[in-house]
Amino acid sequence: MKTPHFAIVGAGTAGLATAILLARAGKRVTIFEQADQLSPVGAGLLLQPAGLAVFEHLGVLEHALKLGAKVTGLEGQLPNKCLLVNSHYHQAGSNLYGLGIHRATLCHVLTHKLAEYANQVTWRMGHSIERIQEQQNEVRLFGTDQQHKFDASFDAVLIANGARSQLRPQAWVKVDQAYPWGAAWSIVPECPTLDPEILHQFYDRSKIMMGVLPTGAIPTAPQQRLSSVFWSLPSSQLQSFLKDESATQQWLKQVSDRWPDVAEWLKQLLSNQQHQPQWLSAQYRDVVMSQFGQGRIGVIGDAAHAMSPQLGQGANMALLDAWAFSQSVQIAQKNQQIDWTMLWQHYHQQRRSSTQFYQFLSRLLTPLYQSNHWWAGGIRDLTFPWMYQIPYFRKEMAITISGLKTGLFQQLDYQQVAQYAEKDHTFDSKTKSLPEYE
Repeated sequence: MKTPHFAIVGAGTAGLATAILLARAGKRVTIFEQADQLSPVGAGLLLQPAGLAVFEHLGVLEHALKLGAKVTGLEGQLPNKCLLVNSHYHQAGSNLYGLGIHRATLCHVLTHKLAEYANQVTWRMGHSIERIQEQQNEVRLFGTDQQHKFDASFDAVLIANGARSQLRPQAWVKVDQAYPWGAAWSIVPECPTLDPEILHQFYDRSKIMMGVLPTGAIPTAPQQRLSSVFWSLPSSQLQSFLKDESATQQWLKQVSDRWPDVAEWLKQLLSNQQHQPQWLSAQYRDVVMSQFGQGRIGVIGDAAHAMSPQLGQGANMALLDAWAFSQSVQIAQKNQQIDWTMLWQHYHQQRRSSTQFYQFLSRLLTPLYQSNHWWAGGIRDLTFPWMYQIPYFRKEMAITISGLKTGLFQQLDYQQVAQYAEKDHTFDSKTKSLPEYE
């Protein structure tokens, strides 16, 4: 019997993690990536405990810890210095933490691991997939490679080419729309005046939000500790952010009037003529699908469930997709034959409720932080401090931020995701927590 051969379209977090797990299980994988070379662009991101559980399962957690920045919690401050958000991972479980990491570092860690399975993985860089056609015993991909047409056949294809994917089956798409708000971001040296183990956010009403996330180092400069700075803006204003000196001074005054200590640090960064921060823009989409797969075609990562970054779950959900898909393949396969109906039934059981929970919550909370509604910030500022005084809500918020929720009253078991016994592909229940971070 021939070994199943999977095509993965897109070499982002979901695509790379899934490729590792399929190759480790003995499957053949071909990765199609539109870019000529991997050079991830984007600010740092926060891997929650749920994402770190998948990292442990992948065997890359120790590598990531050497470059990333341990994050113990999230603190959101109002202009009066009161903490609106005060959530820490230990409230969800002992020894839990997050990891701030740069996208380039995340890509480096995953591709380094994938290289261990080079005999089973084929790269097709600079290949753009234009159309997918499912047939009875195979699925065919049609596209271009340096303006040359090509087509290739596989046992199955996973669409993992991001929020703006044009490949996901339109019959499965319920919502696909751009968010009206985005963010300007920059990677800068770590802030000496802020706690380097906290994701710091700053809010004023629902119109002003800033974040400073410790994100560790990049592989080419492991000694330089960095942070990512975010400033929320309506998408229509992103291109004009800090367009001239007047705009820069106006922005610094906005920050200084509310959080003078942070403003002083930003002034120092902007006054350094040799190392000026480079500001780029990020825009987001809301993508909701009725199903994530059927037959020989599946959709994972942001292509399947893009959402606002408010809860910081994008990369974590992509990693959980990879874990759930590999588990589903293992359950649905017998003698190199895969029961595709069984595979997608199991996958949807693993991922549908969690995805729906986080998409609903993201849609509910985002207007409280990014909108022009005059009432949104007031409601938030009244209710959140009260909720944090109640131990039950405090714990539930920490579990939610950790990415472990699968519904209002259900959650993932970290160990179920993390453990992997190489010899027999069964879980080992001995490890009880994340490894200590030094």
